[in-house]
Amino acid sequence: MVNLLVAAAVAAATPTGTLPAPPTAEPAMFVVRDADTTIYIFGTFHALDGQGNWFSDRVRNAFEKSDDLVLETLVPERPGPMPLPSPGFKPPSVTASASFLATTRMAINAGRSQGMQVGNGADMVLRHIAEAEGKPVEGLETLQSQLEMFTRMPAGQAAPAPRPGQPVGANPMDGLSKAMADMQAAWKRGDQSVFVNMLGQLRTASPDTYRMLFTERNARWADWIKARMQTSGTVFVAVGAGHLAGPDSVLVRLAERGVPSQRVN
Repeated sequence: MVNLLVAAAVAAATPTGTLPAPPTAEPAMFVVRDADTTIYIFGTFHALDGQGNWFSDRVRNAFEKSDDLVLETLVPERPGPMPLPSPGFKPPSVTASASFLATTRMAINAGRSQGMQVGNGADMVLRHIAEAEGKPVEGLETLQSQLEMFTRMPAGQAAPAPRPGQPVGANPMDGLSKAMADMQAAWKRGDQSVFVNMLGQLRTASPDTYRMLFTERNARWADWIKARMQTSGTVFVAVGAGHLAGPDSVLVRLAERGVPSQRVN
């Protein structure tokens, strides 16, 4: 969940035009296939306002035809003991983790100010539907690996800088709230260019964070998808929309591995 939140926090410092949400939602979805295997790759948004029916038509049909649902990770929905770090793991300085946590918390709060909730997020909705239908659900990553990635996150800007022209002392949350709303609107209409722009800003502002959140994970997920193509069946893979945009996307990595994709929504 942290990836697009971080991108939004970085992008909040850059002015963008208002992007109104369309009456119907058509988020981007891609497919890779061979003679006996079909894998749908759907870009999710982790927190939504619950307005607009995105789970319809091609997305619903692809989901219902799939044997399995694969998410980024399976986050426990009820409180419980946290997984222990792997043997030999050394946490970094408190500063890095605290800074990253502060930025992520600000992005979550900014989304809530726009009525966006994780419970309405595409990942959670898909998981609940799959579980209700008895469809197997698995994760590309473990919760432990995500927690360890979080603690390795480099120190960075704890809060987004104010936009150019913003009065001194203005609340930076205003810019972040708008960035979250713009990203949600872009997701609903399937506009990948907004995510490309956000990712470019994150890559410039914090190359190490970008590498850990996107470059390295996208390569691993592309390897997983290519390997899964060796087994027959239909799979619905749902990952954050930012992972399907830009020069380091999962789709680009798949193409480099000889697995071309096609956009189907």
